[in-house]
Amino acid sequence: MATDYDAPRRDKEEQTGGADSIEALAKGRSDQTGSVDVDEAEVAENFELPGADISDEELSVKVLPMQADEFRCGSCFLVHHRSQFAKEKNGQPICKDCA
Repeated sequence: MATDYDAPRRDKEEQTGGADSIEALAKGRSDQTGSVDVDEAEVAENFELPGADISDEELSVKVLPMQADEFRCGSCFLVHHRSQFAKEKNGQPICKDCA
């Protein structure tokens, strides 16, 4: 028999009293309230990040050229360390994730 661990627990007296009536089960089901559908885009527009306003800020990242011990995968086009090299396919190196 399957056990619903989320259901409220009953005393032994209630368990031996017999199964719930259909009316009681229907009443319990009608008492539950559903959640209201919310437009995710609308919620995201109103969401404010904590701290200062960074909407006008430009992010700057220092880009390093590919190092001598790295290769660019011919499948996913990511730069990996040479330890991630799996094989060569059509003259292009392939990483272990794509192999």
